[in-house]
Amino acid sequence: MTDTASNLVPVFDGHNDTLLSLERRSNTPKERSFFEEAGHDHIDLPRARKGGFAGGLFAMFTPSVRAKPKEGKEVDFKSPEHFKGVSQQEALDYTLKLLDIAEDLEAEGNGEVKICRSTVAIKEAMAAEQLAMMLHVEGAECIDKDFEALELLYNRGLRSIGPVWSRETIFGYGVPMEFEHSPDIGPGLTDVGKELVRQCNHRKIQLDVSHLNEKGFWDLAKITDKPIVASHSNVFKICPMSRNLTDKQLDAIAESKGLVGINFAVFFLRPDGQLNSDMPLDVILRHADYLINKLGEDGVALGSDYDGCLVANDIKDVAGLPNLIEAFRKADFGEDLIAKIAHKNWISVLERAGI
Repeated sequence: MTDTASNLVPVFDGHNDTLLSLERRSNTPKERSFFEEAGHDHIDLPRARKGGFAGGLFAMFTPSVRAKPKEGKEVDFKSPEHFKGVSQQEALDYTLKLLDIAEDLEAEGNGEVKICRSTVAIKEAMAAEQLAMMLHVEGAECIDKDFEALELLYNRGLRSIGPVWSRETIFGYGVPMEFEHSPDIGPGLTDVGKELVRQCNHRKIQLDVSHLNEKGFWDLAKITDKPIVASHSNVFKICPMSRNLTDKQLDAIAESKGLVGINFAVFFLRPDGQLNSDMPLDVILRHADYLINKLGEDGVALGSDYDGCLVANDIKDVAGLPNLIEAFRKADFGEDLIAKIAHKNWISVLERAGI
């Protein structure tokens, strides 16, 4: 590692869609290797080294539309076709495909990539300057009502799960990405969704409330005996997007000694909800300040959503993370607090969850 890289603040991030990005880019004009620097998308190993990205929760998400994007065409999440449900078998097959990609990265990485099944393993990987990957399922369509797939995936390394993405599952109801609309959309967790919470608590799999609607949030909060985590969500009071968290939800997360990872998606950050990457980093700092006031210094982290969203030009990819760290410094956050936000708080909340 270079002297410059050794001075970077390590970042352990709560959410990215890099496994999905690598799969969707394969056999297309934008196919890329994780081990070579690309000029598009957000995360690869060379850019991770440049930005101090030490690892994070790598999501396995099954999109409604699984056809490869044509050159120059990206996913349009305003189209209803991208919110259609998927069957359990389709989702399990796709999840296993993404899990295979993760395992291939570990195998091909010459010791530079490590799938971590515990916080101890994350610490060891970071100390060894390995990229620490913890596996997360975003939207539990791949899980059957008898939870056999949950056991299968747990045995292969799954340690975090979101019961829903922004569509309905057998477990509950996701929030659409609606501006100036509260997350109070639809009914709460189903009976099998409540059992999923218990099953995850028993196995010490982290539950993620990002994408879950408000009634589902409160159902989960009543059942879980673990910290409540929103891996990639922001403040509703600042940006009134249905995907963001209300003050009451933040109070419940604080009471559980949970955590919120700040999402870099510009339309979850900007007060005007616009899909516009011309956004100053001060907007992220405003969300961070608000979350610190509500959750305390131990309850705020990063949940970038890299490779799954449009981010601000000043942190255009993972190599741009030092720009955000410097913005925190200029705002007098202090080195101890910056380290907590950058990586320590994620590791601590995973420890509190027994992982």
